[in-house]
Amino acid sequence: MNQPEIDDIDCQIINAFQGGFEIVERPFLSAGKKLGLSEDEVIARISRLIDCRALSRFGPMYNAERLGGAVTLCAISVPTDRFDEVSGIVNSHRQVAHNYARDHELNMWFVIACESKAEIQQTIGRIEEETGLQVFDFPKQKEFFIGLKVLV
Repeated sequence: MNQPEIDDIDCQIINAFQGGFEIVERPFLSAGKKLGLSEDEVIARISRLIDCRALSRFGPMYNAERLGGAVTLCAISVPTDRFDEVSGIVNSHRQVAHNYARDHELNMWFVIACESKAEIQQTIGRIEEETGLQVFDFPKQKEFFIGLKVLV
């Protein structure tokens, strides 16, 4: 697994946007002013962070359950030499919100958000079929909010 290179400015952008993103006509201009960057530089940096996979996505986080949907946390034990391949397969599913590596036997974790619990099971089944690996399903029992900040 190649680790993407991010600098102090990238870290500042990531940290600033996790606490909220101003809803205005030109949000990247507003965000850039607060960080001492141009609108174009903010957009270019976010695009680069997505392209190098330092960020898996950029956009709002919705509470699927409050909207009538379903969400679950999943994990897979992926052979090291297949990690990038399996990550690509998992991430190709629109239902996968994000995916991350862990130093554990279950070394790939991801969140699935769907319209129903049945669709979650269908998505898990497709991922198992496509990867040949067992997906462990860990449905939420209690909700916690954990903020993620990058050390600058």
